[in-house]
Amino acid sequence: MEAIEISPEVAERIRRARRAVFFTGAGVSRESGLATFRGDGGLWESRRPEELATPQAFARHPDTVWRWYAWRFHQAAAAEPNPAHLAIASFEGRFPSSLVVTQNVDGLHRRAGSQRILELHGTLVEATCHSCGRRRPMGEAVAQSADAPPRCPCGGLFRPAVVWFGEALPPAVLADAHEEAQRADLFVSIGTSGVVYPAAGLIEVAHRAGALLVEVNPEPTPFSSLAALRFAEPAGLAVPRLLETIERCRSQA
Repeated sequence: MEAIEISPEVAERIRRARRAVFFTGAGVSRESGLATFRGDGGLWESRRPEELATPQAFARHPDTVWRWYAWRFHQAAAAEPNPAHLAIASFEGRFPSSLVVTQNVDGLHRRAGSQRILELHGTLVEATCHSCGRRRPMGEAVAQSADAPPRCPCGGLFRPAVVWFGEALPPAVLADAHEEAQRADLFVSIGTSGVVYPAAGLIEVAHRAGALLVEVNPEPTPFSSLAALRFAEPAGLAVPRLLETIERCRSQA
């Protein structure tokens, strides 16, 4: 693996880092065969978000929305964590505090072995009742009914436990992510466009608080100019290279 040249100042900050946050978006899962939401081939390229990913769409056409999410669940369940997911998971043993803050709902970080995860946009791995909030495994719910959302004992309909357009992010999860970004020594943004707020605001929070920013994304983002290190490569290639770089810096302690 080709060594990455970094300045002595950046190397020293990596060596001293104790709190690391890995902020991930759809680009991390793209190499596992899961489409991104924006860009060429994205999930919204042929459909409008309001057709399938809003509370109003579910209220109007619950069966259609449920079938689409059942399909997405099966796609995610069939996918495997890629080298980026695995490398991110391996970071947990290399810092006193390491956390994944993800916009993804596919569950691949947990399957790769990450333990500390904040899921900003919810999870496709679970279903929740739109009336009472009861939760159950999405696989169980889909197995019960793949064509229409099953009913909860309270009489409500189950829906995927994801955050839809027009819904607020879970306040407690967002507050925890904000606090972790503010305390981070190292903040690594991977596979995210940096345009979806309030999630993208975490990059600004970390930068203002003095974290060392690292960006992994083939395309420039609004935050590229703030990054002390930038990998203009797919996550599956870049994140293992970043891991090797961090190990090299920290072995010099």
